[in-house]
Amino acid sequence: MSGKTLHLTIAERIEEAGNIVRLRLVDPKGTALPAFEAGAHLDLHLKDGEIDLWRQYSLCSDPATADFYEVGVLLDPKSRGGSVAVHRLATPGTVFEVEGPRNHFPLDETARKSVLLGGGIGITPMLAMAQRLHALGHDFTLHYCTRSKDVTAFRDLIETAPWGSKAVLHFDDQQPGQRLDLARDLPAPGPDTHLYVCGPQGFMDWVIASAQAAGHAPANVHREYFSAEVDTSGASFEVVAQRSGLTVTVGPEDTIAKALAKAGVKIEVKCEEGVCGTCVTDVLEGTPDHRDKFLTEDEREEGTMICACCSRSCSPRIVLDI
Repeated sequence: MSGKTLHLTIAERIEEAGNIVRLRLVDPKGTALPAFEAGAHLDLHLKDGEIDLWRQYSLCSDPATADFYEVGVLLDPKSRGGSVAVHRLATPGTVFEVEGPRNHFPLDETARKSVLLGGGIGITPMLAMAQRLHALGHDFTLHYCTRSKDVTAFRDLIETAPWGSKAVLHFDDQQPGQRLDLARDLPAPGPDTHLYVCGPQGFMDWVIASAQAAGHAPANVHREYFSAEVDTSGASFEVVAQRSGLTVTVGPEDTIAKALAKAGVKIEVKCEEGVCGTCVTDVLEGTPDHRDKFLTEDEREEGTMICACCSRSCSPRIVLDI
């Protein structure tokens, strides 16, 4: 999977319903783009005046296509500036610095049955997955949940797709029987049945908890958070950056990454919410207080990694391999 820096041009901007814009990015020289697998995302560098941000957007285009990438971006009123910048800056001809594609949400192509559950803008990685599963001839169902038909992005694309019959659209303003009913719509658990969920945090937490309560193995319930409400505050503790030979104190309102940066040790941070995994750092000693949505439950229990942008320490001292 590629992780190199690219400079890609906006070839087309498509206004979708629900304040979502679909962007088609191409190489300005017409060169084929690096291959990606369903579930992958791009990191877009958004730089304009005082704004200097990296934000992650899932690829929704067909993984079999090398001519262009497509991403969908919601204009989120609660955004910290990223989505607003994309909607303002991403006009045809604009060149963006891009890193990736990277994949922290891979599709298990050996599964007998896959169920894709997208809430709102969380549909984007599911579109790439649906196209890949259709190409493989695998059994799958796509459930797409939005507030109403009028704000449902990508509806025309889904309804005209060769796999469109495998998609079920659920609108909050429908009758109860037409809305997503997890007791009805989740398949029976099994070792060859995999679930994929992406969307707002409340939607994802509901689906994940319901799936696990129904008996689906945690390893078969795949998730990707676009954003998360995270509390980074807590009691002070010491961080030892072992390779750098430095010890710093992380205060109640500080983070590991910020405290180290002030002392001259930089950990790359992009999302600042514990969802992208950019800042994951190895733990040599101490007990992490995980606040992220990126690490799996097994990885949390191992205690050998930490998301430095938001997580803290349960122990008075934690030693990192940096």
